[in-house]
Amino acid sequence: MTDRIRGNAEVEAALDGERLDQAAAQLFSEYSRSRLQSWIKRGELLADGKVCRPRDKVREGSLLTIDAVLEDEVSWQPEAVALDILFEDESILVLNKPAGLVVHPAAGHADGTLVNALIGHAPTMAQLPRGGIVHRLDMETSGVMVAAKTLRAHHHLVAQLQARTVKRQYCAVCIGAMTGGGTVDEPIGRHPRQRKKMAVVHGGKPAVTHYRVTRRYAHHTRIAVNLETGRTHQIRVHMAFRHYPLIGDPVYGGRPRIPRGASEELINALRGFPRQALHAEALGLIHPASGENMQFDCPLPDDLKALLAVLEAEDVEPRPD
Repeated sequence: MTDRIRGNAEVEAALDGERLDQAAAQLFSEYSRSRLQSWIKRGELLADGKVCRPRDKVREGSLLTIDAVLEDEVSWQPEAVALDILFEDESILVLNKPAGLVVHPAAGHADGTLVNALIGHAPTMAQLPRGGIVHRLDMETSGVMVAAKTLRAHHHLVAQLQARTVKRQYCAVCIGAMTGGGTVDEPIGRHPRQRKKMAVVHGGKPAVTHYRVTRRYAHHTRIAVNLETGRTHQIRVHMAFRHYPLIGDPVYGGRPRIPRGASEELINALRGFPRQALHAEALGLIHPASGENMQFDCPLPDDLKALLAVLEAEDVEPRPD
């Protein structure tokens, strides 16, 4: 049986003047850019009811509509990549993604990705949007993810994400000693000058991040972060916006910041941490088939535990006089 995809989305202010394929990739992020481009070329993805070219510009308020046959991503090849599976049944697969693993094949990462591993593990997932992926983690972010194994499960999980009922908690380690937790409610979109970066921008997509302090050090803070929305680089952008960028994040935090009088061990830990200090530690969702509320927890990886151990020993809060 051939599955058919139908959907629509309105072009937001932040996408005004973008190429049709680029805007579609933002609005229909569950599908790959190559798949969207092929639908545009076949007239299955329209702008205001008209057939357009991928490079044609879109305007704020334009309506993009999809009515397309869902086919296998022929460019995505199954591979025998090891997966750390936390839970699996006929509907969903929950896994612990290691830092350094790219989620989707793209320029510079044509193979060895999580999608290659998933369709190698369960070949029928090749037909699903983005290989069954319904939410993403950055390449250098570790932790728990869920993927759909059927189209019904995919639709159900996407609906939960859109309704903001999926519970996602992260552990992050930030530069700077916070006085307390809070909420960042600021829109996120493409950086106006550096297009590979995201930023808090007027007209961006709504983004809400809640955080609380779980351990305060002299010059750093460990926080638990809960997301209402799932924008690209959301935690990294929002914490940098609050002037508490993540350790190991050169994109949004710049060079490592070494505290005055830091020990050699602390200096080496901060300069040598190879990625942003961010781990998806918990995920809560409703099972697409059974309706059961499910919670999955993912222990901290060794590199993050080692960093925290150094902070615990070498970056203690100063005692009051």
